[in-house]
Amino acid sequence: MRYLLLIMLVTALPVWAAEPVTDTDAKLDQILHAFESLNHRLDALEKRVDDGLWFDRVGDVADIDKVRLWGPPKWKEESETAIGAGNPVKFWAYVFIPRQLDRKASAPLLVFPHGGVHSDFSTYYTHVVREMLAQGYVVVAPEYRGSTGYGRGTYESIDYGGLEVEDTDACRKYVLENYGFVDKNRVGMIGWSHGGLISLMNIFERPDDYACAYAGVPVSDLIARLGYLDDEYRDLYRADFHIGQDVYENIPEYKRRSPAWNAAKLQTPLLVFTNTNDEDVNVLEVEHLIQALKAEDKEFEYEIFQDVPGGHSFDRLDTRQAQEIRLRVYKFLAKYLKPAAPFKNVDQVHAAGYR
Repeated sequence: MRYLLLIMLVTALPVWAAEPVTDTDAKLDQILHAFESLNHRLDALEKRVDDGLWFDRVGDVADIDKVRLWGPPKWKEESETAIGAGNPVKFWAYVFIPRQLDRKASAPLLVFPHGGVHSDFSTYYTHVVREMLAQGYVVVAPEYRGSTGYGRGTYESIDYGGLEVEDTDACRKYVLENYGFVDKNRVGMIGWSHGGLISLMNIFERPDDYACAYAGVPVSDLIARLGYLDDEYRDLYRADFHIGQDVYENIPEYKRRSPAWNAAKLQTPLLVFTNTNDEDVNVLEVEHLIQALKAEDKEFEYEIFQDVPGGHSFDRLDTRQAQEIRLRVYKFLAKYLKPAAPFKNVDQVHAAGYR
């Protein structure tokens, strides 16, 4: 459907263009700009569809809300004197509360940031969220700055490894301020890939606010990462509205945003899983994180899985093996968060994920 619309746009562009464009480069720029604008509109449409799917797929076991929050002002303003410059960045977040939760008792909270440089919290995580709810966790999932589905403004406010971390913690604060049954001393973080990076950076900066964290295949070292990935990926970071520089131009900035270079800050119980055949976050990144934590004499748990099917998604699939690995994650979290109905076997994981 998206490609059909793009073809229609190319065909229609000369008709609806405000002024005739004769210069080839200018015309190409106009077409590319139109494509980019259309992509943001299509992302917004997909997000609305996915919002409906959340209620359809999880509404039988959860009370679901989508709330509007704010984080710090942009890290980089296009103009410091423009109207609105310096205002907080607004973003959305999902809140999932188990329908069977006893609200007269206290409940633990899981803060669950999504992955992807530009992505969103989609129903890709349906079964994982259902598994969390079945154990008695309240879940909050931020659509932090840079997320897709909310237009160009949100997309271009991206601050990878920077203020998006503050947006994520704002969700923790929101839940604690508005849901009195959530225990502030039983808050954990869980995230995969870029979400794993956000989880790590949050517990590094706020060891007193999080009881534990799980980081699955976490982006760990942006300097190494941008060395082994291609220019298309590097362009996401050197965009004018983002960091705006290559790694070699500003190594300290990329180190500041990389968990492996901040390992000395760890004080929170942590579990890290990675996979040797990960086609996205190469195992060398996570190995660097593990080595850095060991060098700082930090206590944490980890495992480097050997070529488990699924690569980057090895413990997020719906296979029995992935469910068994997630069971280990849930048992780790339960030690510190004490949910009402912790899983004891993989059959419970499977049953929770399906209606």
